[in-house]
Amino acid sequence: MYDMQEDNIIYDRFLDKSKVLKIIKTCEENSIYYNLYTDKEILTKGLNYNVLFYNHENLNKPEEKKTKITFVDDIYKYVEEKQDVNYLKITVCDDNKIIFNNIINKLRMIKDIDVLDVAHMSRKIIKDGTQDVEIGYYYTEITNIGVDKWSACEFLMNYLNINKDEFMAIGDNVNDKLMIENAGLGVVMGNSAPYIKEIGDIVVSSNDENGVAEAINNNL
Repeated sequence: MYDMQEDNIIYDRFLDKSKVLKIIKTCEENSIYYNLYTDKEILTKGLNYNVLFYNHENLNKPEEKKTKITFVDDIYKYVEEKQDVNYLKITVCDDNKIIFNNIINKLRMIKDIDVLDVAHMSRKIIKDGTQDVEIGYYYTEITNIGVDKWSACEFLMNYLNINKDEFMAIGDNVNDKLMIENAGLGVVMGNSAPYIKEIGDIVVSSNDENGVAEAINNNL
């Protein structure tokens, strides 16, 4: 978390490099799709699942707002050789529930990491001309132990002296669940999966239809 006025980081919980290498090794040995998030970019071997969605969104964004996606043939070697890189999280995706659950069980054998609980398939919509194309996949995030969006929100509330009932959280995926459930006002985007919509206080338009602006303007 970055304080722009003070020009410094006020909150971070990065993954240890040794843990990152263990996670990558497990994914590689099981031929499962994964990507690695640093504080500057997403490292991936190819466009699929969540990175396919981000890449598609980049097509309509100005250069300075695009998600930086870097293609790396050997991510293990890349991480092993790189120094002074901050690793935020690793995401793992697959559209087969049996394969996905199998890798989840193996990842949970690695100590001192958090593997996001997943019970439902994540769904993203990509616009292809006038058609809506749905991307469905099981998705988990692996972070340092004790790291999630709600923990960061709690830190921010304490840092800024904001009460919980004054705090609004907006999300659209399983990694937003705790944040939406615990905030004073939990807002769910219209493009979210049905199980995410069930936990929110209100549902707004999709992220392509100014849903965030709608949430803010209607609840000031």
